[in-house]
Amino acid sequence: MSKDYYNILGVSKSATAEEIKTAFRKKAHEHHPDKGGDAEKFKEINEAYQVLGNQNKRKQYDQFGTTFNNGSGGFSGGQNWGGFSGFQNGANFDFEDISDMFGGFGDIFGFSGGRGRAKRETVGRDLEMILKLDFLEAVYGTEKEISFPKKAQCDRCYGSGAEPGAKIETCSNCHGTGFLIKLQRTILGNIQTKQTCSKCNGEGKTYSENCSKCGGSGVYKKQETLKVKIPAGINNGETIRLSGKGEAGEKGALAGDLFLRIQVLPHAKFERDGYDIKTDEEISVKQAILGDKIEIETIHGNIKLKIPEGTQSGTIFKLKDKGVNRLQSSGKGDHYVRIKIKIPKGLTKKEKNIIEELNI
Repeated sequence: MSKDYYNILGVSKSATAEEIKTAFRKKAHEHHPDKGGDAEKFKEINEAYQVLGNQNKRKQYDQFGTTFNNGSGGFSGGQNWGGFSGFQNGANFDFEDISDMFGGFGDIFGFSGGRGRAKRETVGRDLEMILKLDFLEAVYGTEKEISFPKKAQCDRCYGSGAEPGAKIETCSNCHGTGFLIKLQRTILGNIQTKQTCSKCNGEGKTYSENCSKCGGSGVYKKQETLKVKIPAGINNGETIRLSGKGEAGEKGALAGDLFLRIQVLPHAKFERDGYDIKTDEEISVKQAILGDKIEIETIHGNIKLKIPEGTQSGTIFKLKDKGVNRLQSSGKGDHYVRIKIKIPKGLTKKEKNIIEELNI
């Protein structure tokens, strides 16, 4: 019976190549045996894609159906199109698509095409620390010395893992490839798997003597001390990234990064809002009524602020450019002063009479 490959993939006969590919990936995910799907259905989906995903085969299929090998000699259910016969019943796979979906089947089946190494270098681990700053340290910027434990590159073998002067030989177990090929029987047939060589740990070479300091790992534990420049204007919760200052990678691989998460301690007087500063200033009833000049403390020093007569409690004055330096740009924030009127207590009878006469 002729198979309807379009129906199997759930697409119309007018579907584009991209729509067919998308449908195949979705169906393959849904029915893959490793994800609990039906192996027969999975093979059928792949068979449909092998035809519809190929422009020439699709044309022949549209003309002759699944028996078009009788008309043009182009297709046979058991034919091996991709040069791989690990699967039975002609269920061959498009390894580019499959590796995209399931994380690199090329290595599993031994079809890496020479693009990958036997063992990928393991980049060093990133580290994160909390760095506490005083309020004004964050405002003005500073330099801090930090100390922390980490894995560092061995300074005896320089990350190679070999004792200086040791003899380096090709691994006798994997013959320098760094991996071993094994054949496994599965419901889909015989599958070749690539496994990292346990003798050389995927390096393809062995040493006559491991490094006496790091034991062959290429790294050792040490207490690292760094001086870090803190830029003016950094704020609470922001992060400084120190590239390459994390833990060392294995066997000379790149080191990770160090992330310093900033924690700014509060100030007794100043409140920060982004790059702006906020303060409260208390004035007397007399100053509020008659007006005055008062001295305001800012992060840039003291300045005089004119209080107009009749100023109400809660009035906010803006001191332009008296805030925090803006990171990675020019200019500063502003300083906002909120006025609070201090109401006197314990007035004498005479003082009360005066206020009554003023009718305020």
